[in-house]
Amino acid sequence: MAWSAPQKYLAEFLGTFALLLLGGGAAVFSLGDPGNARVVLVSAAFGLTVLGGAYAFGDVSGGHFNPAVTLSMALSRRMPMRDVVPYLVAQIVGGIVGISVVFGIAHGSTDGFMLAQGAALGSQCYAGSGAPMGCSYAVGSVFLIELALTFLFVLVIQFVTRAESPAKNLAPIAIGLTLVVVNLVAINVDGASINPVRSFSPALLSLYWSNATWAIQESWLFWIAPILGGLLASVVEMWFRPAPTS
Repeated sequence: MAWSAPQKYLAEFLGTFALLLLGGGAAVFSLGDPGNARVVLVSAAFGLTVLGGAYAFGDVSGGHFNPAVTLSMALSRRMPMRDVVPYLVAQIVGGIVGISVVFGIAHGSTDGFMLAQGAALGSQCYAGSGAPMGCSYAVGSVFLIELALTFLFVLVIQFVTRAESPAKNLAPIAIGLTLVVVNLVAINVDGASINPVRSFSPALLSLYWSNATWAIQESWLFWIAPILGGLLASVVEMWFRPAPTS
C-alpha cells in the first residue's frame, strides 16, 4: 500500500503530538512527586506512547517522531531525502502543539503551574545558564549520556525495522521498551531527552516565563548530541549489513 506524502507528514505530526502530550504531560504533572516512582512513571509514559504510535503509524511514515531517527534513516538511505525536511517540520509542530496542551492544563492549577514554571515544563538541563538546582551534571556529562543513549536507541530502531528482520512485527515493542530503559537511566541525570523535539518544545514554550529562559539557552545540546548519536547508529547499522550473495 502506498501512502501519500501528506498522510506520512500527518502521521509524524500526530505521533510527536502524542509523545509530548502523554510523555511530556506525565513529566509535568508528576513534578510534585519526585523520586524513583516518578522516574518509572515518566519512562513508561514515553516508552508506551512510542510503542502505540509505532503500531499506529509505523506502516504510514515509519513512526519516527524524532529528528534523530529521521536523520539517521536518511543517512542510511531508508527514506527519500525529499521527506526529511517535511518530517522535521511535522515533528517540531506536533511537539509544540502537544506540550501546548500540557501548558494549558497546568495553567488550571496554581500549584501545578508554579511547578511547571520551575522546571520549564519538564525541560532537560545541565548545570549552568541559570538552570535550577536539580540540574547538577556538567555539560560534558549530559552531552555524553545523550549521545550514547540516543545511539543505542536509534541502533535498535535501525536493526528491528530492517525489511529482513524476522521480528519486524514486534519492532514497536522492542523500540518502546528500549526507550523506557534509556529514560530510566537518563532522567536522574538530565531529564532524558533522546529526542531534540522532546527538549525544544517545552523550552520554547517556557519563554513565557522570564526566569525559565535557561531552557532554550541549553536546548542546543539536546539537538546536537541526539542527532550525532542517531547518525552514528546509521553508520554502524550500514556496516552490519550482510554482504550481497553472488
